[in-house]
Amino acid sequence: MNQHVHDPYVLKAKAEGWRSRAVFKLQEIDEKDKLLKPGMTVVDLGAAPGSWCEYAVKHIQPGGRLIALDLLPMEPIPGVVFIQGDFREEEILRQLENALDGRPVDLVLSDMAPNLTGIAMTDQARMAHLMELALDFATRHLKVGGDLLVKVFHGSGFIEVRKAMQQAFADLSVRKPAASRDRSAETYLLARRRV
Repeated sequence: MNQHVHDPYVLKAKAEGWRSRAVFKLQEIDEKDKLLKPGMTVVDLGAAPGSWCEYAVKHIQPGGRLIALDLLPMEPIPGVVFIQGDFREEEILRQLENALDGRPVDLVLSDMAPNLTGIAMTDQARMAHLMELALDFATRHLKVGGDLLVKVFHGSGFIEVRKAMQQAFADLSVRKPAASRDRSAETYLLARRRV
């Protein structure tokens, strides 16, 4: 807890008014890879507490649309349509499709992570499952040429998901933002230009 309270990214997020330190992960990747552009339609999976939404919605205006989904509640953010629920359920997918209003999806963001047990094998399997879900969602909803940014943990299932992403996208890069803690197994896969 002490380490979290004194984390420079936590302090910076508080000082700048962001909901969480995770915003700096997306910001670094966006500044390097130019993910977000005005007019885009973006879906954020696992959006709560909402710092990625806060950042992204500012960068897709004017004309952009951001739909955020999470199992947990999220305080409203101007310009963000939030759907609480499991995106694997038909009713939630219908709500998403209604919110898209016929617009093709340009970018899917996924910072989802399982509740960690501390048992490496279990945590890796749960993370691999979330990676697969994000990839499946992206391949079904992204327009041709669209992009996917997904959090991954190295370990069980990583290579299989990476291979599947390489088949579905023209380019695949690994990103480890400075705001990701050194001790964390998390990295991000950035899949560009869905085929």
